[in-house]
Amino acid sequence: MHAERLKQLGREAEDATARGALPEALAAWRTARDLLPAGSRQRTVVDAKIEVLSRSVTAAPASTARPRTAWGWVAAAAALVAGKAKLLLLGLTKAGTLVSMLLAFGVYWTVWGWRFAAGFVASIFVHEIGHVAALSGYGIRATAPMFLPGVGAVVRFRQQMAPREEARVGLAGPLWGFGAAVAALAVATATGSALWAAIAHTGAWVNLFNLIPIVPLDGGRGFRGLDRGQRLAALPVIAGAWYVTGEGLLLLLLVVALVRAFEATGTPRDTPVYVEYVGLVGGLSLLASVAVGVARTAVP
Repeated sequence: MHAERLKQLGREAEDATARGALPEALAAWRTARDLLPAGSRQRTVVDAKIEVLSRSVTAAPASTARPRTAWGWVAAAAALVAGKAKLLLLGLTKAGTLVSMLLAFGVYWTVWGWRFAAGFVASIFVHEIGHVAALSGYGIRATAPMFLPGVGAVVRFRQQMAPREEARVGLAGPLWGFGAAVAALAVATATGSALWAAIAHTGAWVNLFNLIPIVPLDGGRGFRGLDRGQRLAALPVIAGAWYVTGEGLLLLLLVVALVRAFEATGTPRDTPVYVEYVGLVGGLSLLASVAVGVARTAVP
């Protein structure tokens, strides 16, 4: 029934692979897989192609050549920022995202005022675009962010992911959110603004909350990429972050992580996911703590 379409998708995938456009190739193969019956030989072959390309995408950042001069680093940083900015602007062109964002902004405005509401909504948007970027990198079709006042925002996708992919997609949101909170804290430090310090603290706290290892939170998806040993190894990091910062939310995170650590899991060891998870826990905890200190000495 789908023979011609499958042939076309196969050609598109092979052409994209030859050009080095791995996300494009993955998108074509995933679309082809959706057209094939479960358990069929063809689907097994396509699954194998997806696995190989997906692992190549995961390994790509580590294999990228590093700049050799200071200007090379500046150029690389500028290109990175430009790429992220382009993705953020593209997200704002989606009618559903823009309308729901304005609705959420209006709700938060009535509670906290327009300036804090604008910063808070922007930080949520950056978080969700992080998920979109990771999904796009793996060739997975996803919707633009949809804001739900009082809840946050969601990005929906229907294509299946491997645990390794799901972990990276889940942690991409807090990672981008961490970047947004760092930017807000930098503005607060430079201007002495209590408002920006509050935005930084709230952004850090919300992203830290999302790292609680239960689904559908991002931490739950991230934990799926860890084996039992890595889950146990995360516990002292979480406890240490609580000891250093005194952030009460970490106690809840620690209890849930302790329970999840003893669940049966067949997930293979994934060191980069472990490093990213514990790094985000420590970084967001410290950032939230520093933002509180900045707010205490800032101008109202």
